[in-house]
Formats: sequence, C-alpha cells, structure tokens
Amino acid sequence: MSRTLRDTLLDQARDLFQRAGIETQSPEQLIAALDIAPATFREMFRDKADLVMQVTLHDIERQKQEHADLFARVPDPVGRLLSLLEMGIRDLQKVTAPTYFADLIQHYPEAWEVGQQHLMSYSYPQLHGLLNDGVVQKLLRGDINIGLVSKIIIEQLNMMLNEHIFPSSRYNIAEVFRSVYLYYFRGLCTDEGMQAASAYFARM
Repeated sequence: MSRTLRDTLLDQARDLFQRAGIETQSPEQLIAALDIAPATFREMFRDKADLVMQVTLHDIERQKQEHADLFARVPDPVGRLLSLLEMGIRDLQKVTAPTYFADLIQHYPEAWEVGQQHLMSYSYPQLHGLLNDGVVQKLLRGDINIGLVSKIIIEQLNMMLNEHIFPSSRYNIAEVFRSVYLYYFRGLCTDEGMQAASAYFARM
C-alpha cells in the first residue's frame, strides 16, 4: 500500500508529540513543524484535537500491521508474546516527553479512550489467545487462569502509565515496562517455555 501525505504527516506528528509533548505545541507551531500550508492542515484536520485523534488511530493501525508481520515470522506463542513485549519496550523508549501520556489523559480524553478501547477489544483477545496456545503447547503453566492473567497484563500497563505510581520525573517508562512484564512472564513459563524464551530474555 502506497503512503499518502496524510500518513507522512501523522507519523511526523506522532514523533513530535512523543519527543516534545502534545500541549507544548500550538496549532501554529504544529503547522510549521509539519512544513505544510495552514490551508492544507485545515483540509485534513478540523483542529488539533482531531489531529491527536487521527494520530492515535493511525498508530493503532501501525501496531496491528507490525503484529501481523510478526506473527507471520514467529510461529510459537512464547516467541510471539515476548516479541510483543520487545515491541512495547521499543515504542515506549520513543516517548521521551515526560508529559506525553499526561497530556493525552488530561487534554485529549477521547483519544485516550480510543486507546483504552483498543486494549480491551484487540489486545485482550490477542493476549488471551496466545496464553491459551502457550498452555496447550505446554510452554506456559497449565494452572494459570488465562482470563485473569490477560486482565492483569492489561491493568499492569495502565498502572505503569499512572503518573501517581510511576511519575515520569523519577522513572523511565520503558524500564518499568521491562521490569514488570519480563519478570512476571518468567513465572508463567514451564521449564520448556523458559528454554524457548531464553534467547529473548538474554537480549532484553
């Protein structure tokens, strides 16, 4: 699929927001940073809130495509789960603006809610299916409550993004993500699963 000007602008806006924050950028500064005419901006986006929403939706589709490509390359559920973990760490490492998530939650609740709905309608079933496959293949412990573990993994993400628990001024979100999920996942693996996961753990 060929890229459009909109795709390019949404990628550029996402990178700018993650690097400098969302509320630090006025509409005029955004137009200048994106290097487009004001009329072009108005044709594509109703306002800044619409841009933030479109960036959110665009990034969700980007993640889905990356996951599809990953699943085509990696056959086993443990490898898929840990590769998703690696992708999550990579994405969070790109967010260097300490106010990025707080800006989304406080100033763009509709876009934030879209992300939360994505977690429940897409990420939760995806995790549930991978955990179930891992249990069936005896790579994950057979006594885990798959629905509960899927919910815990989702809620751990919400916990990590809570500024009251892990303020960005004190904690690197990518390191928090790694610490929470990497060590939690170890407890889910059987001995066979740990052998299958050893290469992933070694490079994380």
